[in-house]
Amino acid sequence: MRKVLLGIGAMIGMAGAVPAAPAQTLNMMKAIDAPHYDAQRTTWGPTSDIVNMFQDTLVALDWDGRTPIPNLARSWEVSPDGRTYTFRLRDDVQFCSGKKLTADDVVFSFKRLTDPALKGPFAWRAGRIKDLRAPDPHTVIYELEEPYADLLLQLTMFTNAIHNRDSVEALGKDYGVKAADGTGPWCLASWQPRTEIVLKRHDAYRWGPAMYANKGPVKFERLVIKVVPEESSRVAAMMAGQFDITNQFPAQFIAQAKTAPMLQVQEAKPNFQLLYFGFKTTRPMVSDRRVREAMSIAINRAEIARSILLGNADPAFTYVDPEALDYAPKTKDIVHEDVERARKLLDEAGWKVGADGIREKDGIKLTPKVYYTQSGNTPRVAEAIQGYLRRIGVHWQLQPWDSTIAAAKMAEQDYEIWSVTVPYLSAGDLVNIYFDSRNIPTPNRMNWKDAETDEWLRLGRSALDAADRTRYYGLVQQKVTEEHLWMPVLNIHMHMVSSRKLKGGRPHMIYQNTFYKGLDFSF
Repeated sequence: MRKVLLGIGAMIGMAGAVPAAPAQTLNMMKAIDAPHYDAQRTTWGPTSDIVNMFQDTLVALDWDGRTPIPNLARSWEVSPDGRTYTFRLRDDVQFCSGKKLTADDVVFSFKRLTDPALKGPFAWRAGRIKDLRAPDPHTVIYELEEPYADLLLQLTMFTNAIHNRDSVEALGKDYGVKAADGTGPWCLASWQPRTEIVLKRHDAYRWGPAMYANKGPVKFERLVIKVVPEESSRVAAMMAGQFDITNQFPAQFIAQAKTAPMLQVQEAKPNFQLLYFGFKTTRPMVSDRRVREAMSIAINRAEIARSILLGNADPAFTYVDPEALDYAPKTKDIVHEDVERARKLLDEAGWKVGADGIREKDGIKLTPKVYYTQSGNTPRVAEAIQGYLRRIGVHWQLQPWDSTIAAAKMAEQDYEIWSVTVPYLSAGDLVNIYFDSRNIPTPNRMNWKDAETDEWLRLGRSALDAADRTRYYGLVQQKVTEEHLWMPVLNIHMHMVSSRKLKGGRPHMIYQNTFYKGLDFSF
């Protein structure tokens, strides 16, 4: 194996091409940092946005949010039985370290992702791989155990990014912490946890996907991303011109940003982001479907959207947005807000109102623990729901966590309810993430293990035509909604707020990553 350079700066220095533009720095803000930047070991959005900048996938996602287009793979063919994909790789791609990309790196990346020892929570996105072969340096034979209708769409996701084997093996457990190599338009230069991520232009980059006018390199020498958790600080910094761009501008100030002469606001469309609260069904307090339904129907979603998000979200009564691919219309009539029915359901379930107004059963108070990330919209939404539920005799014990440890805390079993805002691509994407029993304990934090659900998911994934795929994914949506495994609350709008001096940008919808590659941005 060739000698690996462990220092990120050294890796970047080998890119070796003439800079494409004068030295410029693009300054960005994000609200939440990540525990690491190894895409294969997490479901975490705060990892994905940075990974999408310095690593690439075989296929990219076009602006419509539905169409996979060539990226590292310039073309592909699919066998008639839907089981074998032949990817033809570009021959002009190199990593930030200077190493040329070959089919061996692709094979290694997917074998690592699906290795049980890695415990990759999104490994299922790669499909059930039977065999991976590299007959030559620029061809990958990708053979599946069964057809996977969503494979190309899933291959656009950050978890399926292609890694430099040399970098992974040299860094071991420090991969994604001290360094990481990639073929993206940016190179990871440095990371100060909870403070700052610095990316440097990949000068050799010329292989941007067709969705961008500029195929590379990027127009900026550096991209400096500051972690600013406080919402008021992010607003003030953008208004003062201290930063050029953020996709995490507080929703309650979007109207103000739209009228600010120094700022421009763009909404990502399409965009599917659901803020939900999920129930860990193996916990006795929320194991009864009636209790879960009671909590879901006792809140006022429209009021939450209006008062907390100031109209920058829509009330969500279904798990899947009605505009998303394979949405099941029958699910729209399942969740009905009704406080009196909520009280009756809790009475039927044996939870009686105590002297303090909180329901109890067998000496246990109905006080579920609720975990969520401390920043973003969720804290205020959780507090509002806590208020609604007190009216029916339920007291939520709210437990926010810092973003760097929230994912680890949510992987534990010692809570009844948790919340995240999940970005997704389609109904199939969402239901496969959360409701397949193979994904217990995360991201299937409900511990939902149901043979019928698993079979419908399998049939949806292996469908060879769109009608069958839609049918089976619809059955899953209907069942899990009727079981009230989640409280869908809001479909969150996503905006990119930037300085008016920043030109050429268009917000992308993929996994909350409006910036995506950033190839067309310039001053």
